[in-house]
Amino acid sequence: MSGSTGPAGRALVVIDMINTYDHPDAELLIPSARRVVPVVADLIRGARDTGVPVIYANDNFGLWRSHHGELVETARTGPHGDLVEPIRPEDDSLFVVKARHSIFYETPMTYLLAQLGVDHVVLCGQVTEQCVLYSALDAHIRHLDVTVPRDAVASIHPRLEEAALEMMERNMGARVVRAKETGLTG
Repeated sequence: MSGSTGPAGRALVVIDMINTYDHPDAELLIPSARRVVPVVADLIRGARDTGVPVIYANDNFGLWRSHHGELVETARTGPHGDLVEPIRPEDDSLFVVKARHSIFYETPMTYLLAQLGVDHVVLCGQVTEQCVLYSALDAHIRHLDVTVPRDAVASIHPRLEEAALEMMERNMGARVVRAKETGLTG
């Protein structure tokens, strides 16, 4: 179940994968997203199967009247719905709507993680050199352990992605591993 406290206080956070891909740089992001969707889907399945909470943290695309169901439906039925369908939230999924890069900025994420007893976040999604990086930094300054599966994050600029992953590892103490090393995949 996605709302229960997971083994060892972990949670899988899926960042900005509910996406219409109707934004600047989308054409640069789509090939990378297409590569990671199957890996993210496997992580979600594995987390659910082992009782690790799955939390979707997603931009609202400036639609302040939107709720997560509307965001999911708009992305799922859009021209790139094939990138959303395999990873779409279940009805009981936890969903945090965000307005800026970090999953923590002006969101209830810190409170939610505390309520779930989570002290270790596994971050996947997009964009590595933006939202994933800033979320890892904010998790680090909140004294949370961070794991980033390098094959489950999508980028716009591969060179910046490598730099971002190195920064997360060196500066934030994040474990940067393959998805199969998270213990959440089959």
